[in-house]
Amino acid sequence: MTEKISKEILEDVVRLRKTLHRYPELSGNERQTAGWVKAFLEKQGPERMIENIGGHGLAAIFDSGKEGPTILFRADLDALPIQEVNTFDYKSQHEGVSHKCGHDGHTAILAGVAAVLGRERPDKGRVVLLFQGEEETGQGAEKVIRDPLFQEILPDQVYALHNLPGYPEKAIVIKDGPFASASKGMIIELTGRSSHAAHPEQGNSPGLVLPELIGGLQGIPAEKSAFRDFVLLTIIHVKLGELAFGTNPGKGVVMATLRSFLNDDMKVFTRRSESLVKTLADRNGLEASIRYTEVFPATHNQKEATETVRKAAKAIGARVLGIEEPFRWSEDFGHFTQQFPGALFGIGSGEKHPSLHNNDYDFPDEIIETGIAMFLEIARLAHNK
Repeated sequence: MTEKISKEILEDVVRLRKTLHRYPELSGNERQTAGWVKAFLEKQGPERMIENIGGHGLAAIFDSGKEGPTILFRADLDALPIQEVNTFDYKSQHEGVSHKCGHDGHTAILAGVAAVLGRERPDKGRVVLLFQGEEETGQGAEKVIRDPLFQEILPDQVYALHNLPGYPEKAIVIKDGPFASASKGMIIELTGRSSHAAHPEQGNSPGLVLPELIGGLQGIPAEKSAFRDFVLLTIIHVKLGELAFGTNPGKGVVMATLRSFLNDDMKVFTRRSESLVKTLADRNGLEASIRYTEVFPATHNQKEATETVRKAAKAIGARVLGIEEPFRWSEDFGHFTQQFPGALFGIGSGEKHPSLHNNDYDFPDEIIETGIAMFLEIARLAHNK
């Protein structure tokens, strides 16, 4: 593969990126976003386009016509429920919704890969460009994998990137093993018996238990011998009763986010948290229910895949930076790395660039060319082993 990334391609993908930024859509609602991407991809002439995979997802297949592995590259389509404060001409036109994680940029990079592959196919095998929805809620990747349409793809290797503010612009950040943390939202409901506020002794309020439960949950990560690596619990919401001064409340809710570097530790963490809830509920005559939301497995990079990423970065002249610990944030690409060899890598957005999820964040177009070049070189290396 010798096709270069032309000025025309870069101008086209930056234009697409700004269109996506102007019209962001939340997780599960990426219909128009997928439509913009489809219109762009159709011009590149892939052998096959799969629509509505895992929801509003879209996959473009570029086939060499020669035997070889199938390499999947993934980008994410969804935006966040954050009001944008930027004032540039392509600012979000959707109130309270904006691209503050850079998914518009990730999508533009993959669109640029499509533009190059449209001019010159991979040397061997296939390259699948997957534009996936619902990453922010941790549901999109799993929906894609479970979709019967995915059987037409079944990759041999999987790769994705994420832009990283705080790191040198265009630098490639990579690590063997765990790269991004597992996480899940835990919702605990405790139900007792309400009574008149004048007679609290006639009821059974969870209010007496909540402080002990919160303290106990926050203390679990300190049980170092129970875990192999880092775990963290953050209380994000607590509610007791309603705004009724004449009522002793009969219901309480605690919400917490559990994080761990390792999937096995998350299993232990979950069991211990659930056991604490049950123990305190039983002791105090309360009913307890637990449910989970936004469940992300850890993203685990295969050693051979990370070596491919390093070689690709070296080949395109990019700086390579290693990290000692995984990132604490989560990425639903972990669903892919649980089942297929692959790697998630970072690309620096600039050391002073606004952080992800900040209301003044905007994806830096200056790193798009590096992202395109990385994926193309990874494909070349993977197909020529």
